Amino acid sequence: MTPIRLRGAFAHVGEALREPEAFALRWHREGAPYHVAVFAALALTAIAGTTAYGIIMGLPGGPQTMLQGGLRCTAAAGIAWSLPLPALYILNSLWGSRLRPSTTFLAALVTTSWGGLAMLAAIPVSWFFTVALPYPHVLLAVHLLVFAIVGVAMVDVFGRVMGTLEPQRGRAPALWLVLVGAIGGELFYAFGLFTLPGAG
Repeated sequence: MTPIRLRGAFAHVGEALREPEAFALRWHREGAPYHVAVFAALALTAIAGTTAYGIIMGLPGGPQTMLQGGLRCTAAAGIAWSLPLPALYILNSLWGSRLRPSTTFLAALVTTSWGGLAMLAAIPVSWFFTVALPYPHVLLAVHLLVFAIVGVAMVDVFGRVMGTLEPQRGRAPALWLVLVGAIGGELFYAFGLFTLPGAG
């Protein structure tokens, strides 16, 4: 990938984060105006956010726990978004949606990218509580609150994008994120992300 194409891809990411509805609508109406590098850049934004936040979650346990936290957080988020995605497309089609699979995928990818950026923005807050109040139950509450706020924001973004793509159907497809949240919560627990260092 050339540097020019890479810069162009990240410029598109900026557009997607500023105006996610217009970004997805352009893809829907014009066919395929974005290079595959744009999809990769959106995915990298989501990965960067979840990895960085996972590292902060592992901060009380030292470098090894921080690295594990970053990898586990990204893996849990990635699986939680990937598993239900085919079901979203199939159910949408059964309910009358005329979106192409690539459009549905792009809407989900824009949403995860936006969520990754929100996770990055939440890092200073989590870092502050980790340093100022390093008590396991306090940190758990802070992390759960961050996930809840980011989750609500992502539901709003996904709902707005889908509502713009198909106004007659409104934001109903955003209910699919309940399944994403349930799977994500189970995976975060299974991967030990909610078992903070020092918890008794």
